[in-house]
Amino acid sequence: MAKVTISSVIDAPVEQVWARIRDFNGLPGWHPRMVESHIEDGKDASTVGCVRNFQLVSGARLREKLLDFSDEKFLVSYSILETPQPITNHKATLQLRRVTDGDRTFAEWSASFDAAPEEADKLAEGMGANVFQGGFNALKSHFAGQS
Repeated sequence: MAKVTISSVIDAPVEQVWARIRDFNGLPGWHPRMVESHIEDGKDASTVGCVRNFQLVSGARLREKLLDFSDEKFLVSYSILETPQPITNHKATLQLRRVTDGDRTFAEWSASFDAAPEEADKLAEGMGANVFQGGFNALKSHFAGQS
């Protein structure tokens, strides 16, 4: 099983960062790689079990199922149901934690998945750099100068 974890510190209070990312259907509003998203079957985006169907800037479509959601823990977990990437058994968690020194946010995005051994490291590296770190960089840019 391949694993990837990326973390960052964002110069904004955890409540502000959470407000920006908490919408499971809101990726296109804050992540530069996502261009369109909708929740299938008319479900609420914070209902565990809902499925988001979204498009990447590359044109690829993904479907992800919400596994856990907590406003108290500033946490969202999900699994990929459909992707053009050769992975299975995917589970990811994005969690925010309060940094009291400077009223900042510690953000951690991690995932585990199965892939062919010869592909696993490359896929994990791409997921970490392009998706996870790309999202954190966009959040850091958004909040720069707003403190």
